[in-house]
Amino acid sequence: MKIVVIGGSGLIGSKLVKALVERGHEALAASPSTGVNTITRKGLAEALDGADVVIDVANAPVWEDAAVLDFFETSGRNLLAAEAAAGVRHHVALSIVGSERLPGNGYFRAKVAQENLIKASGIAYTILRATQFFEFVGGIAQSIADGEEIRVSPALFQPVASDDVVDTLADLALAPPVNGTIEVAGPQAIPLDEAVRGIAQATGDRRKVIADIRARYFGAILDDRSLTPGRNPRLGTIGFTDWLGQQAGGN
Repeated sequence: MKIVVIGGSGLIGSKLVKALVERGHEALAASPSTGVNTITRKGLAEALDGADVVIDVANAPVWEDAAVLDFFETSGRNLLAAEAAAGVRHHVALSIVGSERLPGNGYFRAKVAQENLIKASGIAYTILRATQFFEFVGGIAQSIADGEEIRVSPALFQPVASDDVVDTLADLALAPPVNGTIEVAGPQAIPLDEAVRGIAQATGDRRKVIADIRARYFGAILDDRSLTPGRNPRLGTIGFTDWLGQQAGGN
């Protein structure tokens, strides 16, 4: 099959293109750096010509609420219209576990808007909602650091390795559309403050990590359901502790 990966130059996209090629398929990395822009539509029709499946893993280049919403809505509309014109049979999109539960987070609101466009498009689809990637825990810590302290919620979350997300996306792209949503998460739920403390220790960050139930996560107060999956998610095979050990070992 010809599979076009929108956002194919990013963390998930680049790994996904490689995984699909290794499985014997033609995979095209589509991003502004490869001449395909879903906002301006430059190169989009050409990229989708003859495509069987499109996988959208693009990430917004901005985080301001109005800008990120505009990105996902504009990109989504342009991409889905181009897919309809090209006769694409299956649209796969990567989203975020808990998006609808944190409406105060502008990025999450934008992902919900993107999902709604997909559901209304008439194109057969599969939406994969993933929990936070292991690789992003350090960024979470930096976003909430204040001087020599990092105050972070002890609410549970269930981070997942990007490699496990890639494997799941590849499986879904090669399977029939479910016209619904699937979740993927790491094998264990852990308190967010524990994860941040682990990444700080692994990277030599000497700041004190303090559990604080009032600490906000990108503007939102968390509870144990905010960032954890529902019943029967697909579970990754790589544990957070094992991944941390690999980072500390330089692997």
